[in-house]
Amino acid sequence: MERLREITDRILPLLSYDPQAPLLFSSGLFLFLFAAFTLFYGFLRRTPTLRIWYIIAFSLYFYYKSSGIYLLLLVGVSVSDFLLGRAIARAASQRLRHGLVALSVTADLAVLGYFKYTDFFIEIARDLFGAGFLEFQNIFLPVGISFFLFQSLSYTIDIYRGTLRPLDRWGDYLFYLSFFPQLVAGPIVRASDFLGQIRQNPIRVTREMFGTGIYLIAIGLFKKAVISDYISLNFVDRIFDDPALYSGAECLAAVYGYALQIYCDFSGYSDMAIGLALLLGFRFPKNFDAPYHSATITEFWRRWHISLSRWLRDYLYISLGGNRKGRLRTYLNLLVTMLLGGLWHGAAVRFVLWGALHGTALALHKIWLSVVPGAKVSGYRMHPLSRLAGILVTFHLVCFGWLLFRADSMRTVELMLHQIRENFHLHLLPQMLAGYGGVFALMGLGYLLHLLPGRADDAARRTVVAAPFWTQVLLLAAVAWSVMQMQSSGIQPFIYFQF
Repeated sequence: MERLREITDRILPLLSYDPQAPLLFSSGLFLFLFAAFTLFYGFLRRTPTLRIWYIIAFSLYFYYKSSGIYLLLLVGVSVSDFLLGRAIARAASQRLRHGLVALSVTADLAVLGYFKYTDFFIEIARDLFGAGFLEFQNIFLPVGISFFLFQSLSYTIDIYRGTLRPLDRWGDYLFYLSFFPQLVAGPIVRASDFLGQIRQNPIRVTREMFGTGIYLIAIGLFKKAVISDYISLNFVDRIFDDPALYSGAECLAAVYGYALQIYCDFSGYSDMAIGLALLLGFRFPKNFDAPYHSATITEFWRRWHISLSRWLRDYLYISLGGNRKGRLRTYLNLLVTMLLGGLWHGAAVRFVLWGALHGTALALHKIWLSVVPGAKVSGYRMHPLSRLAGILVTFHLVCFGWLLFRADSMRTVELMLHQIRENFHLHLLPQMLAGYGGVFALMGLGYLLHLLPGRADDAARRTVVAAPFWTQVLLLAAVAWSVMQMQSSGIQPFIYFQF
């Protein structure tokens, strides 16, 4: 009986949802569960239907461990947009098609608005009308809700535009929407790019796919759970929590640290998602392409969170008119797109200002391109000195945006800028380096690896792909062991923003 109780005590936590410990790729538990999952997955490579439902079951379990009962919301969205997609394709008139796609868009955005923005608008109302205006409990934000709703919107909108045929099986659509590698943090995978892969038979994982998958998972783990988590907990968070206690030099270093942290956090998770999908026989588009190499703000948005940038371009910017309505309307469309992109990232005024900053910068760069002969969109087409200057300007513009993005209030933004401007105290640099030696060493390593040319990354990937199978497994095991050692020492992985 005692033995049974012990077994039960170990199994129950695996089956229950803990809001304080959501399941993440970078946790030891996920790596263990994924290893167990793949043991059986290999036997289903020639049975598409069983394979699909096996992955769906694991995906829903994964989402339950991330957001609890809100997995029913994911299932509900899959049912409604699957049925609406079929109805749009069968509609006899353009007016009916328009009404059905409007219903899909309205329903999805209403769900997103309720969970993500209700608290924000109530807070604004309380500021305007007093604290007693509305009594409302904080609404839980399901992890990854923005990602799966944007994916679902791409499905119905593409059917309406006539570029995609609706699926015949609801299970295939649920698979697309719930596929666990990209479910909680992207990349945003378009239906047109993914649906054709679902029923491939047999599933194929080539040597190149397996090696690349191992490489991406190892790199992603290192970026997410080593660089990002370490510098945030040991330096960045301390400065942003109370910037008045620190010198301007420390505040500026924290901004640079956060720029690296958020890149390693997001791109590391995307790398792991793409790598996990490759190990299962599926291909995702690249989501980050060394964004701090960018010499213009336009180039930055072609390299940063590529799947989101393209989604905003194709489903928002172009729908607003894009650049087809004249220059003034083009600039306005850019500004509106980035304002809404800022709100997508978070429900706060500082995110709106972040979006406004990037929208204004994109519009100004378009004006620059139209009035300056020889101006370029991308740095690789520039003179080396011009490119270097462009990289420095773009990086610091982006860093200023990250200050808005990370600060918990506009008061924190003011304090950070005040300390940088009035109390820089460069003479304290030796003490800073001595006190935060490990942090700055890791930041230096992170930026050095990021700034290496793309061919260095390709060479490292090819080396892993060419290595023997057991060498690849040992590489992944070594990185995973290092991550778990750090976590056992109190450095826990986390995601800053629940999109």
